[in-house]
Amino acid sequence: MKRYDCMKALAARLKDELVILSLGASVDEWYNAAPHMRAASLFQQQLGCVTPEAFGLAAGLPHRRIVSLDTDGGMMFNLGILATLGNEQPKNLFVVVWDNECYQSIGGPPTHTASGRVDIAAIARGAGVENAFTAHTLEEFDSHCATGLAADVPYVVVAKVAGTVEPDIRRKHSDGREDKYIFVRHVEETEGVVIMGPSEHN
Repeated sequence: MKRYDCMKALAARLKDELVILSLGASVDEWYNAAPHMRAASLFQQQLGCVTPEAFGLAAGLPHRRIVSLDTDGGMMFNLGILATLGNEQPKNLFVVVWDNECYQSIGGPPTHTASGRVDIAAIARGAGVENAFTAHTLEEFDSHCATGLAADVPYVVVAKVAGTVEPDIRRKHSDGREDKYIFVRHVEETEGVVIMGPSEHN
């Protein structure tokens, strides 16, 4: 199963959600798979921070559906977030974990899931996230997207994807600082709030 195909299937179901996603090749793939979601997506640059940031956003905007596009490497950096989701039970958070069993952005050394013994969905269920599943086919993944985006409990789907990158796609043209402002301005516009006002000079 290709991550890019999964992204296109998920993107087709999104309208006014907010998305937090991880670093690496998945950034460029999402930029191309979901052009209508570019302003609504915060392109994160630290392993272990994607789902925690998404949880914070879900807590701050409980009326808004939040989507976390995490990775197996990123999730393994901060498994404690699964216990937080199990305890807090955010009703508006949908978590996807792209599990390609490697740290792709640094040359492809294996993650713990490559052993065949580490099961992120099972860890999530053990932490109290009852709706945590593993998808091996595009059809399974799309079905979980439909259910997860409509759920009123935290929902996790671990997508077992190939360790390849979609070739010949457009590179995302903005940097992390610009991404932050694009995302914040989108939230301000869609929520009717001011998050980052003009600087004050004395």
